[in-house]
Amino acid sequence: MISLRQIRAARALLGWSQQMLADKALLSVKAVARLERNEVTSHAATVEALERTLTQAGVVFIPAGHGLGEGVQLASDLLLVKAEGTP
Repeated sequence: MISLRQIRAARALLGWSQQMLADKALLSVKAVARLERNEVTSHAATVEALERTLTQAGVVFIPAGHGLGEGVQLASDLLLVKAEGTP
């Protein structure tokens, strides 16, 4: 499951407001805001809806590993790197 920090970072990467993310994920803006502030225990269905929405918008979620923390990246950035010949 993606982290709350990844949700905030992905939204910022896309330049979306909480309202825009909520609208696209068919959630209330209050639910998104409270989740991002970690004020409530996140329901798996809510996080899955946000992950699905952000992924459809081109966000790639990078899991933590190899001594690095989790992150986010745009799929178009990954395609650009591959097109430049980086494996």
